[in-house]
Amino acid sequence: MGSPFSLTLIILLSLTSARVEAQGIKSARLLDLLIRDYALKSSGVRFKTGKVQTVQLPANFSGIKVDAVRFRCGSLRRYGAQVKEFHLGIGVTVQPCVERLVVVRQNLDLNWSPIYYANYDLSGYQLVSPILGLLAYNSGSDVNVSDSFEIGIHAGEKPITIDFSNASTTANGFRPLCASFENDGRVIIKDPESLFVCVAKRHGHYGLVIKSPPAPPPSMQLIKRKIGLWKVVVGSSVGTALGVFLLGLLFVAMFFQVKKKARMEEMERRAYEEEALQVSMVGHVRAPTAAVSRTVPIIEHEHKSYPS
Repeated sequence: MGSPFSLTLIILLSLTSARVEAQGIKSARLLDLLIRDYALKSSGVRFKTGKVQTVQLPANFSGIKVDAVRFRCGSLRRYGAQVKEFHLGIGVTVQPCVERLVVVRQNLDLNWSPIYYANYDLSGYQLVSPILGLLAYNSGSDVNVSDSFEIGIHAGEKPITIDFSNASTTANGFRPLCASFENDGRVIIKDPESLFVCVAKRHGHYGLVIKSPPAPPPSMQLIKRKIGLWKVVVGSSVGTALGVFLLGLLFVAMFFQVKKKARMEEMERRAYEEEALQVSMVGHVRAPTAAVSRTVPIIEHEHKSYPS
């Protein structure tokens, strides 16, 4: 047995490797290969033929749910199978028909499903369910994980059905459509077989979509923006002009008030001076003149007449 330090180092390296893998995933195809590796490693340890087993993924793949089940090629064709949401009817064919194969079911949850926006053109649609995947790989005691290859699963007389009833959906009252994500990059949109149930002819990845709500025309948005800007400019201009006008009226009123007060003071001053000293015209010249006052004569000695 290794030392505690060696075991700790191995665990840390494993966690670091998983973290790097998860952070660097930008391709849906790369994600499939990583899930395949974990599924095949698990199937080689404890998986029994025909029994669905849960595959444990590192914490960095949080949200992804993976199940795997091992089949014999002939048994799968004769009896079909139910792998979680996927129902494979009797007569399903496997190409190439290897002795043993592992069928892997993926549920990418709403956290990882948006990776398909970067790998496929979903213009005009939006995902309302997690991506569900069904893939198969050759398996056996003499097959290494790195040597395993993908196997095709094709429906017989009855199609493969995918039931999204138990998957988390965000349709919000809209009737969803079925989306099939093809290996060549195409997205095929179809009506569902029934509510939340899609049909397929082969293995692959599937999801539910709805049509994206129409966005307002850019021209209308531009018009609204211009109208709003015009209102602001006009309102500011009118407010400024009104303020300047009122301020001008205030200055004019103050000017006339000051002028009127000065005129009144001047008139009062002149009235006072003219009252004290009258002014009269002597020829063409104004000259101050004293006010005329008549002296009342006083008789100092009154003459009394005596009777004779």
